[in-house]
Amino acid sequence: LNPFLCLLDSISSGLSHPELSAMKFLCRDKISKRKLESVQSGRELFSILMEKQEISSDNTEFLKKLLEHIDRLDLVSQVKQFEEEKLNAPDDQLDMHEKPYDVICDNVGREWKKLMRELGMSEVTLDRIEAAHRFNLYEQLVQALREWQKWKGKDAKVADLIKALRGCNLNLVADIVEE
Repeated sequence: LNPFLCLLDSISSGLSHPELSAMKFLCRDKISKRKLESVQSGRELFSILMEKQEISSDNTEFLKKLLEHIDRLDLVSQVKQFEEEKLNAPDDQLDMHEKPYDVICDNVGREWKKLMRELGMSEVTLDRIEAAHRFNLYEQLVQALREWQKWKGKDAKVADLIKALRGCNLNLVADIVEE
């Protein structure tokens, strides 16, 4: 799945009807009145803005301005986090601490999102991973740990994993990782 489309979908589902109306009003100089009247969701508005090349995964300035204008700074920060993840996405060379990752992947299961939140990952990233691997719990956790490691880089420490596991009351898994 396209990470940018996942971001737009997430933003769209967080918009109230008055917020959507305000955003449509702000787009009047870019989209015809007739087209704007037919827009019923953020997804439809974003689709039109992408067609008109007002927003794209490489150009999020207009999107951020719209969200700032409707005072949705939480959504602005999601866009900024998307930009940072895009900038910091290195190649797929992973020197993952193999043993701890294997232990975690084999033992965490459905609590994986709780663990990743404890490690500080964004909801947007977690939703994107979940959508990309909808029916494979193990792969969701593997990809989430990879994302966390890419995000943290050299600061990705086994000690942080153990602390997060304990923070989620997954003490048995934490004990196994410590061994």
